[in-house]
Amino acid sequence: MDVGLSILMGLQATALFLIFVSLQNLDFTLLSLPFLYASLVSLLVSLASHPSINIPTLLRKKQDGTFPIWSLIIFSPYLYFVRIFSFLRRFTSGEEPYNEICEGVYVGGWPYSVDKLPPGNPAIIDCTCEFPRKEEFKGRSYLCLPTWDTRAPQPGEIESTVEWASRKRAQNVPVFIHCAYGMILDCKYLFLFDNFAAFGVENFVQ
Repeated sequence: MDVGLSILMGLQATALFLIFVSLQNLDFTLLSLPFLYASLVSLLVSLASHPSINIPTLLRKKQDGTFPIWSLIIFSPYLYFVRIFSFLRRFTSGEEPYNEICEGVYVGGWPYSVDKLPPGNPAIIDCTCEFPRKEEFKGRSYLCLPTWDTRAPQPGEIESTVEWASRKRAQNVPVFIHCAYGMILDCKYLFLFDNFAAFGVENFVQ
């Protein structure tokens, strides 16, 4: 099993806790408390994103791609960390915001602005649980499939998503599938448009 995100967040939780302890030892009690809180949030995400647990609904992302206010507050250390990380990664890597994998079907990373979307007013399949749907995307066809980065949905969720995307393609609407950072590995379970086969999809996510 790939425990990449779980390990990363576990390491982050450890680092933040060590900073908390260091500041406590220097008698910077008030300054240390945010690091303790951020460490606890990172630990919770680490546990929830572990393959054996895998609870992408932890962050309570809604089907319209928004987050409740309480979630934005409670999980703010993680939610805003990944947004900043995504922006910096895109800025420094020079990666394309999307790639066309077959006619009318694109995959990419979280589109934080309209210019990061493919042409043709595409229908959007959002495979993230930590990134919001941007306000300027309202009115576009949208399907939310909350998934931890480096994780895959259940076969039944994949099947219904492929059916939704197939209907859009039948209407000649482009489809943009995005995960957190645009890695094809994260979206390969939807590389099914060559034959629209919805069965045996679990073989694509192993």
